[in-house]
Amino acid sequence: MNGSPPVAPESLSIADAQSCVDDWIQTIGVRYFDELTNLAQLMEEVGEVARILSRSHGEQSSKSGEHLGDLSDELADVLFVVICLANQSGIDLTEALKKNLAKKTDRDRDRHRNNPKLDASGQP
Repeated sequence: MNGSPPVAPESLSIADAQSCVDDWIQTIGVRYFDELTNLAQLMEEVGEVARILSRSHGEQSSKSGEHLGDLSDELADVLFVVICLANQSGIDLTEALKKNLAKKTDRDRDRHRNNPKLDASGQP
């Protein structure tokens, strides 16, 4: 490392994202938080996503003067913490996602298509 902050490339693969987050942690973040702290951080960030969506798409209203925040930024915060947890656990998220999609495909090949609650009209 040359001590300069990492710069994310224009396009990021999952592996690139894991590398960029690790570079950021090593140069800016000092070290990874322990896994339980990162779990708490993840729950906090998911809560912020839920708050935005419950007020923008759900039935809950915003308080007077409340700024909801930026959903894309909050989702990126969730992704950052997930990547931190994967990195510190030695998990290759590219391989994990491939395996997860294969599992879901095998398990759910016809389940959702045959679910009357999910018909093409979008109505139950």
